[in-house]
Amino acid sequence: MSKTIILNNIEAVTHTLDLNMQKDNTIILYGQDVGFEGGVFRATQGLQAKFGDDRVFDAPIAEATIMGSAVGASIAGLKPIVEMQFSGFSFPSFMNLFTHAARYRNRSRGRFSCPLVVRMPMGGGVKALEHHSEALEAIFSHVPGLKVVMPSNPYDTKGLLTAAINDPDPVIFFEPKRIYRAFKQEIPEDLYEVKIGEANIIFEGNDVTLVTYGANVHDCLAAIQSLKQTNPNISVELIDLRTIKPWDRTTVINSVKKTGRLMVVHEAVKSFSVSAEIITTINEKAFYSLKAAPVRLTGWDITVPYAQGETFHMVSPDRIASEIVKLVSIEE
Repeated sequence: MSKTIILNNIEAVTHTLDLNMQKDNTIILYGQDVGFEGGVFRATQGLQAKFGDDRVFDAPIAEATIMGSAVGASIAGLKPIVEMQFSGFSFPSFMNLFTHAARYRNRSRGRFSCPLVVRMPMGGGVKALEHHSEALEAIFSHVPGLKVVMPSNPYDTKGLLTAAINDPDPVIFFEPKRIYRAFKQEIPEDLYEVKIGEANIIFEGNDVTLVTYGANVHDCLAAIQSLKQTNPNISVELIDLRTIKPWDRTTVINSVKKTGRLMVVHEAVKSFSVSAEIITTINEKAFYSLKAAPVRLTGWDITVPYAQGETFHMVSPDRIASEIVKLVSIEE
């Protein structure tokens, strides 16, 4: 029987990087404060001391340079894992990420690819400034050639990060910082993969399909728990996407065909969003199974507010539960 360990999400990141670096000496790890300090959230703490400063090192405050050097290193045979200290700091990296990393497989007709991972702490809920609190997953998901991943628990963090490291193409690995240290989970000690592009049905249900990912999984879980007290007859099927691109269309479509109702929850802004893509796909592939119009609960179309206003921007469990009751009450 495989041994298990108990870790929170940030510990799962450190542990997974450690195991993969032991296994593969082509992996290099760098970013702002990633080396000596172990990162602003200490996700890489101890790794420079263990693997040396030729494999784990600090980068200048220059996201374009971090990304550009990662593209060159990956094509040359290394496997860079780079950290954008916060996702909102990633904008200067777009040139190299979007026009080079994402396109090299197509540009070279398969001769080259860019096996690299871009780690990004993301999301709100910690009363930080706007560039520290944004949810930008839709921007990266729009670009062909990139995969986009966002785990919600330590088991998936380890499995998806390992899968991202082993992937032959660039992967954006979002880490919701609101749940970095929120809880612990027992997970296998050995390396394993969670398949990129495969959703997780947390609860099966018959009345409504609730689709979400990242930290919002826990808001949805809290909403379902409250519904068990107030509306115990409502049966919710909860799906954690885990991977935003490619997303598991089949699982969501089949679920909606069963329940007839869909709600999508995320903290990113509503317009041109992941929820818009999911709902459009359901309208195309499962329209005649719908008993009510699909609903999306998201952040507002604004820059993330400062601390005093952040609560009003986030999607709360109470709001989720209330909207589920409204959606289920709609008759065909």
